[in-house]
Amino acid sequence: TQAEGAFACVVMTDESMICVRDPNGFRPLVLGKLPKRGVNGTDGFCVASETCALDLCKAEYVRDVEPGEMIVINFKSVKSGTFASLHLPNKFGVSQCIFEYVYFARPDSMVFGDYVTKVRRAHGRQLAREHPVPEVGEGELPPVVIPVPDSATHATIGFVEESVRLGRACIQDLGFFRNPYVGRSFIAPSQEYRDLKVRCKFNPLTHVCKDRVVVLLDDSIVRGTTARQLIGLVRSAGAKEVHFRVASPPVTDPCFFGMDFPSKGELLFNQHHGDIPSMAAWLGVKTMGYLSANGLVESTIEASGARYGFCRACFTGVYPVPVNAEEPTPLAANVPENIFTKR
Repeated sequence: TQAEGAFACVVMTDESMICVRDPNGFRPLVLGKLPKRGVNGTDGFCVASETCALDLCKAEYVRDVEPGEMIVINFKSVKSGTFASLHLPNKFGVSQCIFEYVYFARPDSMVFGDYVTKVRRAHGRQLAREHPVPEVGEGELPPVVIPVPDSATHATIGFVEESVRLGRACIQDLGFFRNPYVGRSFIAPSQEYRDLKVRCKFNPLTHVCKDRVVVLLDDSIVRGTTARQLIGLVRSAGAKEVHFRVASPPVTDPCFFGMDFPSKGELLFNQHHGDIPSMAAWLGVKTMGYLSANGLVESTIEASGARYGFCRACFTGVYPVPVNAEEPTPLAANVPENIFTKR
């Protein structure tokens, strides 16, 4: 009851499995059932942060562990099918991390009770309403919208669908070959090494980009170094124009609840003092557009039917749980690859 902030954990004893989720519900936690795969043919049970883990072990999704809930699973409760459920005191309300839907969660998962892909497509549709594709001259080929692989794919689908519905002609295509054997670039120990990893990870498809107006769409942008390199690759493939769209608001503040974002001064939006034309010039694009904070929340709620509120601290600087005013020390230089993070 003394712990505050973000946590989702499982504790094993000789006789019980105890799972608990923080009262704010920052991180997801789901309960799964393994039919007839427990002791003596009883049902077994498991917990995971995302439903894709349940799919791997052929478990059935039962429900989310509620914010602040502690579930005790033992032999007695397995036989009866009911579990002891306790609730931690809630001091600050419920504020699920909206960045799970933007980037963090795997696309094939359900998070906070709904499908990640469904919500990301809704983000793309809202982005198309706020920052539509550029118009082209009569007789010119329509713009081609390219997702940054792989987390922006479903937002791009929604963006193109809504653009066409609104009468803005465009097509969607894959503009990069993504090397699956290269890890995440953001967590490399130096900028030089991060740049090398990006070049090894992505190769532009010239036949898609050459002589076309290209709209590059990403789920989010933090430092901007990866986006800048990708835009340079699109230009090198012969694009006539490059425009940039982001399916989330500007990241303005560090996260204290589980995301390894850089310090405030390293964030692209802050480096350019919120000046969109300045950011567009630095990135090398003709236009740039972010999804608004209100648009992100409204499209998320509309798509997911969320029962609880969301944490938007990385976009607003308003933290749902009081935090130390000092910024967290960046971890990227001191941790191994494959931790949860964002370029």
